[in-house]
Amino acid sequence: MRSALSIGANAEEAQEAQTKPDFIAKMSISSKETREARWWLRLLVKAEIVKPHEVRWEQDEVLQMCKMVRSAILTARSSSTRGETRG
Repeated sequence: MRSALSIGANAEEAQEAQTKPDFIAKMSISSKETREARWWLRLLVKAEIVKPHEVRWEQDEVLQMCKMVRSAILTARSSSTRGETRG
């Protein structure tokens, strides 16, 4: 639960980043948290705490969030102005 909440919290904080590197850093943390959430879900299934069908939706959502966060990072890295303050 904590890693899943951290995904959104860091992505939200990135929206107010002061610089492009700050945006990328916060979104990178979000990306790491998606991987952690995916790991916990797999562990729950492997330990037979839940059945695969009981967390299928959550696994799909985390995968989609992972793709969105990675895309935002790639876009920011390739953009010359994303997140930069203007003078």
